[in-house]
Amino acid sequence: METIWYALVLFVLTTYVVLDGYDFGVGILSPFVARQEGERCQVRETIGPVWTGNEVWVIAGSALLFLAFPKVFASGFSGFYLALMIMLWLLIGRGLAFELREHVDHALWRTFWDTIFFLANLLLAFVVGLLVGNLLRGVPLNASGYFFLPLWTDFSPGSLPGLLDWFTLLTGMTVVALLTLHGATFLVMNTRGEVQARAEASAKAATVVLVLLLIAVVVTLPSVQPAFGVHYAAAPIGFVWPLAAVIALLIRQLSAGRQRPFVGFVASSLLVLSLLVAAAWGVFPNLLIATTGQANSLTTLNAATEQTGLEAGLWWVSPGLLLVIFYQLQIHRLFARPAEPGFSLTRPH
Repeated sequence: METIWYALVLFVLTTYVVLDGYDFGVGILSPFVARQEGERCQVRETIGPVWTGNEVWVIAGSALLFLAFPKVFASGFSGFYLALMIMLWLLIGRGLAFELREHVDHALWRTFWDTIFFLANLLLAFVVGLLVGNLLRGVPLNASGYFFLPLWTDFSPGSLPGLLDWFTLLTGMTVVALLTLHGATFLVMNTRGEVQARAEASAKAATVVLVLLLIAVVVTLPSVQPAFGVHYAAAPIGFVWPLAAVIALLIRQLSAGRQRPFVGFVASSLLVLSLLVAAAWGVFPNLLIATTGQANSLTTLNAATEQTGLEAGLWWVSPGLLLVIFYQLQIHRLFARPAEPGFSLTRPH
């Protein structure tokens, strides 16, 4: 039962990164693919109807974590307090930039909010990468199961690390490159003309950077977290996820050459999902790895709620997730059309 809930929490949080990840990528690329006001409106229109709905998944993931693994919820939200507060303010900043940009018809006003929009999305992707890096590296859990991460300590992994060190900086940049590629692929599917051409060029550049950063992560990970490969050795079927990531990246590249943008976006989504699941497979059954000793780690067994609670929760979670999935499919189907230059969803008509 604990494994089922681990998979459910992983599914919801991974879905959040896949869906809001292309929003992040579009925001990161917005200054580079849109050079005129009409093109900026075109880029923003691609995510205008869906970006708020995509955030539902992170709320659902937090709720499921609280229900299934309350010890991890309590420990993680206190230990990652600084990172989560930064992420919250960045989400607020992104929303303000999106909504307030058209309230004043002045170039300086729009440029200011465009800059906030770009920086918020860039830093959001980076913070997600930092969190992934910290979960892979481990955190300084004490015997009571609690920890707190400062922004940095000596900038190197160890028994008492900070949120930032050279490894988490590497994973942060990797996720930025990954979501930039994901956002570029989304723009290729949902735009036409010059914006689409620039988005595809950005995707090709992001692919090169991503491959180099992924190689660096794979090479350095064993020295940072020697226990990462234990579950792969015990359950080699998990190698299907890194293999799926490689295949997805190849399909995305081939689809670009054959001008199949929808196939490319599906492949990009599979790439994000496969890399995150591959990371989760390596640390399973750990939810929070303790750098202070494995005895302090929080796992699916010692952090789960009572069996009766897990069983009862499944009766409510299943229809709830189906409802959210149906909503997401409907929204994306209704707005599945290429964005036209010059149209703004937020500008008064």
